[in-house]
Amino acid sequence: MSQAAQNQRPSVSVQIQGLRKSFGEVEVLHGIDLKIAPREVFVIMGPSGSGKSVLLKHLIGLETPDAGDVLIDGHSIQSPGMLERYRLAMVFQSGALLNSLTVAENVGLYLTEHQLLPQDEIDQIVKQKLEALGLKGQEDRMPEELSGGMKKRVAIARALVIDPQIILYDEPTSELDPLIAVTIGQEIKRLNQENDVTSIVVSHDRDLAFGIADRIALLEDGQVLQVGTPKELAESKNEKVQKFLNASFQF
Repeated sequence: MSQAAQNQRPSVSVQIQGLRKSFGEVEVLHGIDLKIAPREVFVIMGPSGSGKSVLLKHLIGLETPDAGDVLIDGHSIQSPGMLERYRLAMVFQSGALLNSLTVAENVGLYLTEHQLLPQDEIDQIVKQKLEALGLKGQEDRMPEELSGGMKKRVAIARALVIDPQIILYDEPTSELDPLIAVTIGQEIKRLNQENDVTSIVVSHDRDLAFGIADRIALLEDGQVLQVGTPKELAESKNEKVQKFLNASFQF
């Protein structure tokens, strides 16, 4: 068994308490309260400017709140060493692959840079994660040779090499055609179930959200409009919820 596998730890809860954030005189988050259970696929949705991206940055420690807190298993991420204590991985909207590195080098970069394991063991872990994402035999290809969907899967494989307890996905289906978007959604759900992780997905993709989410939080103007299962949101009596969910072209 690899060291990474031996060090795998169970998924964790995430709690957002009264989170507020302003930039200048503009308050972007107006007291966000959310509870995300271990192993849950939790999707955060909302129109542009609703605060989704700013909220995501708080979850990974890139922003410090003006008030409120983010807790992992009841512990504040603002406490020294907290983000190092838990294994948290991020799948960026663009994929954020390094064009100068091969697929395998991109996936194993964190383990290699930090010299966490012998190189032969890193190579084996990388191979396993790529195979899990349907990318067997792609190790030596360069990012420029990959399709958009393949780049997303490589980015997910890179997140998996640390055996994360939490995976954050930022618009995982953006710029993908509908068929590939469905495939990525299926992978997110499958990996969540097979790897004992808590998955938090920020997306504007209604089909993705309703296809994979255990629960969905709909934001508007930096506030939580409603939280519920896909069925609960679909049956919501809130006019703003229905307007967002059923938006379409009208001629």
